[in-house]
This record gives sequence, structure tokens and C-alpha cells, in this order.
Amino acid sequence: MLRKSLLICVGSIMLLYVSSTACAKKSETPHTPPVETTDTTEKIIGADISFLPQLEAEGIKFSVDGAQNDAIQILKNYKFNYIRVRIFYDPTTDSGYSKIGYCGLEQTKTMAKRIKAAGMKFLLDFHYSDTWADPGKQFKPEAWKNLSFTDLTNALHDYTKDVLTQLKAQNTLPDMVQIGNEINHGILWDDGNIVHLDSLATLLKAGIAATREVSSFIKIMLHIADGGQNDESRYFLDNMISRGVAFDIIGQSYYPQWHGTLDQLKFNLNDLSTRYKQPVIVAEYTYKKIEVNDIAFTLPKGNIKGTFIWEPLNTWEQIFDKQGVGIDSLLNIYPAVAKKYDVK
Repeated sequence: MLRKSLLICVGSIMLLYVSSTACAKKSETPHTPPVETTDTTEKIIGADISFLPQLEAEGIKFSVDGAQNDAIQILKNYKFNYIRVRIFYDPTTDSGYSKIGYCGLEQTKTMAKRIKAAGMKFLLDFHYSDTWADPGKQFKPEAWKNLSFTDLTNALHDYTKDVLTQLKAQNTLPDMVQIGNEINHGILWDDGNIVHLDSLATLLKAGIAATREVSSFIKIMLHIADGGQNDESRYFLDNMISRGVAFDIIGQSYYPQWHGTLDQLKFNLNDLSTRYKQPVIVAEYTYKKIEVNDIAFTLPKGNIKGTFIWEPLNTWEQIFDKQGVGIDSLLNIYPAVAKKYDVK
């Protein structure tokens, strides 16, 4: 009788344990799938305003609705988040851009401080010339004209590294760097002309290596002026990639008078976006502001999307008039773009 009671008691305890365990399991929180992460694509509404110090020296004051403000701050207020600045090797030479030194190293350092103080990102555009470099001209700096190819390559490397090192010393490293400006026909003619593909690749790799030596975080752009020209774009990119030129971003200029229709721009950028691993941005434009931004922000691939308007303070279809007064109809395009594409 005692043994039977013990068995009943033990059985009751086991039953109680099994029941409580089952209840505990039943009350556990069911597994829920992870929450989808938000879009981490970097989105750029940028402007090249390299003329700004020159305009300010001429006495131009920038304003919107009668209120004066720093031009950089005005752009930030209208949802721009990136500023591009060009740099010439020695603009004070006889054949250079400016005896005063506009767009030289010292002015670039000052502009970099202003950009960073405004809380904006900074793209540095190396022209590798004492004056304008573009598809129609890529003149060597005066100091480099008689160098051998080896010495020219070393000079490009050392100059790039020196500029970035000086910017780093004042805590204003660029977030992005262009190794040359509109380089679809090459750089540092004649050595780096597009007809000398191996030499061009060697020069570009020297500038890229110098940048990486200063910071591995700087994004490197190859900037070409073939916005609506797909065959030319692919020719340049295929030849540089096949020669080991390692870069982060494809930049395109788009001016309809030279680079075709909006349909051609859209076809080209969409093709490049799917064909290459590098994201594609519009590094220069001025006309067709809404349409160009719509194309740039809706490319099928790329963890970086966006545009840089060229010299909106005073050139072509500028968004300020010649007295520095903001033009509402053009300025207000950019908050609308930022809202439409969630640009922070």
C-alpha cells in the first residue's frame, strides 16, 4: 500500500513537471523575422562652387528673400550636402589660371575649412594642371613640362600625397577625390593622352596610390565627360579596369550641347550602372536640373547616387543671379529632390 502511494505521488509529480514545462514552452515569445534595415545608400546633392572666393573678393553678397548669408550655408539650407572644389597645381604661373592664386593649394585649404565647418562633405577635384583641364586640353603644369615619364609619374604621386597630407593636418581631408578632371581624353598630355593607354593607366594609378597612402577612407572617382555617349564611356572604363586601375566611383559630366539627349544620358548611365561594380554619379551638369537628378537617383545599382551641379553661384543656368540673390524657382528644386529621394 505504501509502495503504491509512493508511485502515485511520484507519478503526480512527474505529471505536474511535464504539464508546467509544456505551459512554459507554449508561453515563450514566438520567433519573429528581423526588421528590414533602412536604405544605407549614400545620396548626394552636391555643388561645385570653386568660384566662391573670387566672387566674394569682387564684393558679391549672397542672399535669399533679402537675408544675407554665407553661400555654403544657403546651399546647406536648401538640402545640398556635398561641396566640390577644384585645385590647380600652380595657378600663379604665366600660363596659369590666376596670379592671385585662386584654386591653388592655400585657397583650397581655406575652402576645406569652411566646408567642414558647415558640416558638409567635401569632394576635391585635381586638375593636374596650372589651369583648366577638360576633354579639349590637359596641359601639364609648367614645373612638370620637361620631366621624363618616370619623373612625371613620381611628381603626380608626390603632389597628390602632399596636398592630401596638408589637408589631413588641418583635419579637413576630402571625403572624395577626383584623379583628374574630365579625363576621357587622358591627362598630362602628351604622355597621358588617351592614345597612350598604358601610360594613362600608370599615371592614374600613381594618383590613386598616393590617395590611399594618406587615407583608405577617401572615395576615388574617375571623372569622364561622356554623359550620353555609351561607346566612349565603355572604351575608357574597360581599358582602365583591364590595366588594373582600381577606383570607387564613375563620374560623368552631362551638358546636352555636348553629351546628347536625356534619353541618351539615361541609357548610358543605366548601362554603366549594371555593367560595372562601381556606382555612377553625375559629377557635372547645369541644365535640365530635375530630369538629371531623376535619372541619377533612379539608377538600378550603386551604393552611392547623386549629382554635383557645376558653379551654380554664377555660371550658365545659375541658381543665384549676378548680384548673388537666390532664384526661388531654381533653389526650390533641391528640397523637392531631397524629399523625393530621401536625401539627408
